[in-house]
Amino acid sequence: MGKTVKVVFVCLVLLFASTGISYSFFHFLKPSGTAPVPVTPRTSITPISKKPKVDPSLPRTEVCPLNGQMFTKEERDVWMTRRPLAVMIENSVDARPQSGLGTADVVYEAVAEGGITRFMAMFYCNAALSGNVMLAPVRSARIYFVNLVSEYDALYNHVGGAGNCDDPNVDDRAKALCLIDRVKIKNLDEMGLAGDFKICHRVTDRTGKDVAYEHTMACFLDYLYAKADSLKWGYTDANGVAWDKNFIPWKFLSAQDTATGAPATNISYMFWEQNRDFNHNFDESWKYDPVAKAYTRSNAGQVSIDLNTGNPLQFNTVIIEFARQTYVGDLEMHMLYDIIGHGKALVFENGVAVSGTWTKASRTGRTQYYDSAGKLIKFAPGPIWISILPDTNTVTYN
Repeated sequence: MGKTVKVVFVCLVLLFASTGISYSFFHFLKPSGTAPVPVTPRTSITPISKKPKVDPSLPRTEVCPLNGQMFTKEERDVWMTRRPLAVMIENSVDARPQSGLGTADVVYEAVAEGGITRFMAMFYCNAALSGNVMLAPVRSARIYFVNLVSEYDALYNHVGGAGNCDDPNVDDRAKALCLIDRVKIKNLDEMGLAGDFKICHRVTDRTGKDVAYEHTMACFLDYLYAKADSLKWGYTDANGVAWDKNFIPWKFLSAQDTATGAPATNISYMFWEQNRDFNHNFDESWKYDPVAKAYTRSNAGQVSIDLNTGNPLQFNTVIIEFARQTYVGDLEMHMLYDIIGHGKALVFENGVAVSGTWTKASRTGRTQYYDSAGKLIKFAPGPIWISILPDTNTVTYN
């Protein structure tokens, strides 16, 4: 072996050795619980076609079981091969504008911690032919959202969550990951996707703002469904049981029905009243658009948009579900919302407010909404938004 070759060989050996030592050193110094960093960070936004994939001339004859909206037979043919997909999307200021909420059929909202709300967006009918939509930023699970996703026997996409079963820092009542494992939720936790960076990865330039790393996780709709197919979680599960075997669809207004109630073209509410300098960023308002027959959402006085399309978030029905809020007092300061049981509710649709109640008999039981006479409330067909508020809060509308 020549002198030059020997020198190169020795340098390479030293390089690999130092790399391995450095990796081991920093690996063991990494704080416990820190999310793994992809070996090759992905920072560019995956292109998303804004062209409609559905021929607008096709008749809309198929009713979406989640929100009563009408779709084409081609879209139904796709959703009948799948089950609903629930995705946890955060609402910190740095997360805005979010990507993908405009594609959801139903969105649930509740505080995750410190007055900061979080969304669980349900994708099914509108997502059938929407393409590989970016869903972002994806964040962690909370136990009250797990209790809601159970109504749909849905796929559940999130990034970790509150409390494995043996976690001493989390109160047993708040252990979302423990419940997911115990009741066998169809779990698409980003932490468990075996490093498949195609399904979910960090997109650091999504909004064009410099944000902390935790606000950068993006997952992709078609890739999530492909992963579910590989796990035999389609319309039926591996045992041949359909997701909607016990599902009870809500009732919806027909073209001939008229919603009656107090005028409600403007709606506003707070999630937390304390620390107004910070928590006012999560104050929510809605304005009724009589042409679209839908409410347009605003957060902290700014109209909310879907970054994928640039369109404002509009929902035909807005529901306020009042629930008891409990601080469990664990080291991670988790809280609970009692969404199993019953409580008061407000339903806004077609520019009016309907006062009533909600009930949910069990984790897998369907949440139902009743008017003051005890009759099931029919919702306006189209996207539905459900905000879960502490039962001591007030809602203003006119």
